[in-house]
Amino acid sequence: QQLLMEQRAVSEKAGADGITVHPREDERHIQREDVRRIRENIQTRLNMEMAATDDMLAFALEVKPDSICIVPESREEVTTEGGLDVASNFERIAAIVRAAAAAGIETSLFIDPDAEQIDASANAEASHIELHTGAYANAYYQSGRPEELARLVEGAAQGHQAGLIVNAGHGINYVNIKEVRTIPYLNELNIGHSVISRSVFYGIDEAVREMKALIIGG
Repeated sequence: QQLLMEQRAVSEKAGADGITVHPREDERHIQREDVRRIRENIQTRLNMEMAATDDMLAFALEVKPDSICIVPESREEVTTEGGLDVASNFERIAAIVRAAAAAGIETSLFIDPDAEQIDASANAEASHIELHTGAYANAYYQSGRPEELARLVEGAAQGHQAGLIVNAGHGINYVNIKEVRTIPYLNELNIGHSVISRSVFYGIDEAVREMKALIIGG
């Protein structure tokens, strides 16, 4: 826990604009007590990724992060894979959005850059969407890269036109960030794995500072 608190503090000092945590129901990653301690000590924004379950909603209402990001969740996956199907789970997700809003918590929906899912997110009255950049990241060195980038550009434009604040995340690294940052209307990028991986060699301070500079075009 002490190391976790130190990483949070150094990340914020290095210029991170927020900290994202993803407590899973099986708690195989970050523990709920860790999330509570971060909430008590954080100096920036706390964003909590969560599954669309009653248990995780209750935890969010207890901890009161600044924002939640609803993601699909499977016990078999190592990390979140694929976007949330808002259209097929509309009533449940809309109910979570309403409950979070009543508690003063903003809600983002982690979705693929798909027109149906963007429309459903707007209709659910989420304030934000987070476009899933994983397919683009996987195609970065392949022939499908331009098409995946175009999907993100179109999705961001559609989300913005629908009145949604547009974030993006998943698979963003120190190479593809230079192209990702050209996607229009982006408000926030959520980047975790590549920053932590780089910190093994250069330290969390340098890893965060370098990524922040790349995001703003330095």
